[in-house]
Amino acid sequence: MSSFLRVQGRIGQRTLFLTTAAVPLTGWAVHAVTLHRQLAATRRDPLTGLLRRDAYTARARRLLARHGDKVTVVMVDADHFKQINDGMGHEAGDTVLAAFGARLAAWAGPRAAVGRLGGDEFAVVLELAADRRTQRLEQLVRMLHTPVTLDDGRTVDVAASVGAAAPALVGSRDLTALQRAADAALYDGKHSGRAHLATPAHVTVPSINGRRVGRPGTAVWGRAA
Repeated sequence: MSSFLRVQGRIGQRTLFLTTAAVPLTGWAVHAVTLHRQLAATRRDPLTGLLRRDAYTARARRLLARHGDKVTVVMVDADHFKQINDGMGHEAGDTVLAAFGARLAAWAGPRAAVGRLGGDEFAVVLELAADRRTQRLEQLVRMLHTPVTLDDGRTVDVAASVGAAAPALVGSRDLTALQRAADAALYDGKHSGRAHLATPAHVTVPSINGRRVGRPGTAVWGRAA
């Protein structure tokens, strides 16, 4: 056999090997992309596009570890949401929740952890300087009290209760403690149209099924639009 034929044979075998090897590699690449998309979908709430609880918690803890006392934890609960669902239909309720999600994401910015914890309950963890906290929370309250327009043209008057906690104010950088304090402050100001800031007393507020009882003092600001 000539040297040319021997070289051609080796090249042909090598090409066949690479082509054969490339088939499963291509298949795995497609599979990996599919898995990545599926994983991303499981991290996001399909209605609002916000992070689900587990993904939110992981991102929130990273923010706390990185920024410490510069972080503020905000809890948000839609007011009178059941009345919207019952009186205007579930599609209207879904539109309101989606609008709240969009407003929270816009308010917090891309670096924040913004999650839908379930139902009409949301949470935000973001880096927020103490001297801007009052102004920014007032802005959030106004945004969440702006009427929502439905696809059929109807307008829904909406409102939300807001509670906030910061490590320097409650004496803890633990996410669970901060959320408990912010949630307790939220329920102190439920339906008030104002954001309530947690104090150290809110960290130890007892709860029943995750809802606080008792009424420690709070700082209050903000006004519904």
